[in-house]
Amino acid sequence: MRWLLLVLLAVFLILGGFLLAPTPIDSQAWRAPVPPELSGVLAANEALQQAELLALGEVYGPEDTIEDSQGRLYAGTQDGKVVRVWPDGRVEEWVVTGGRPLGMVFDRQGNLIVADAWKGLLSISPQGDLRVLSRESGGVPFHFTDDVDIAPDGRIYFTDASSRFQQPDYKLDLLEMRPHGRLLRYNPANGRTETLLDRLYFANGVAVSPGGNYLLVNETWKYRILKYWLSGPKVGQVEVFADNLPGFPDNLAVDDQGRYWVAFPSLRDDKIDFMHRYPWLKELVAKLPAWLQPKPRPYGMVVAFDERGRALVSLHDTQGQHLQEITSVNPSGGHLYFGSLHNDRIGRLALQAVPGLGESGR
Repeated sequence: MRWLLLVLLAVFLILGGFLLAPTPIDSQAWRAPVPPELSGVLAANEALQQAELLALGEVYGPEDTIEDSQGRLYAGTQDGKVVRVWPDGRVEEWVVTGGRPLGMVFDRQGNLIVADAWKGLLSISPQGDLRVLSRESGGVPFHFTDDVDIAPDGRIYFTDASSRFQQPDYKLDLLEMRPHGRLLRYNPANGRTETLLDRLYFANGVAVSPGGNYLLVNETWKYRILKYWLSGPKVGQVEVFADNLPGFPDNLAVDDQGRYWVAFPSLRDDKIDFMHRYPWLKELVAKLPAWLQPKPRPYGMVVAFDERGRALVSLHDTQGQHLQEITSVNPSGGHLYFGSLHNDRIGRLALQAVPGLGESGR
């Protein structure tokens, strides 16, 4: 009987300590919409199983990719490197940022513009010289610089996913469900950074329209894509481009046919949607070790949208064995390139292999 009392006392102390320990979040309630069915255009398939795998086992977490005029593919990895994959398959460690390079795009001068989660907005010259362009806006430092794109006029648009939580703590930002994200613009002509939108629920992927008159930005935790007008009678206004998406939208890019390709690292999770109703529950979950917190099941998915926000086609890997946790999909040279936050490969699929679509891409 004595040993039982000791066990009960230990359990009481552990449980009491857990309940009384401070939570790392200040959670807010939110009622998620009923998820759409994976039917019609969104119906599950195994199209991603046809993708070629590049740099297999030689990269870790190539979150975003971009191809240069010589056919070399660039990607930022989990260990703070920007690597180049040459057309012959050779992988070269090109630049070390010392942070976590995420979204990237080339400017007209051939500089690689990088959104680094830890270091801010960076510019890397063709010779590999690194320069910090911006670290804050309005006196608020970036905590999670995420994705980037460049408008036809040369101005750079990028996101700070969360001004409160940094990249390793993105799950805490999800559980807190408060609008810490920002959409920003950097002007290379004068070096100024301005905040265009704040109070976004995890501002993620950004893509400027081919005409430069608007951009799209993913609001990941709200399962939606917003349209922000850059010119015309609606300049500065925000509209919902696509809502109640089937997963968490990450990066997005536009091809030369005006189709917007959106990466979904995971599908919607019923447990997360349920917990969003109860802040107290999320605050308890936030105190659990990471291995006890809800985890997404392995899955690969990207969806293409037209300029009106209508889904055109979706590509899946339902078991996530070939490609999973896809964080970026970039059309280039007649192919789609797929990046991932934690995977050890880059996927490549010919656009002509996607039913109903042409061969060209940006």
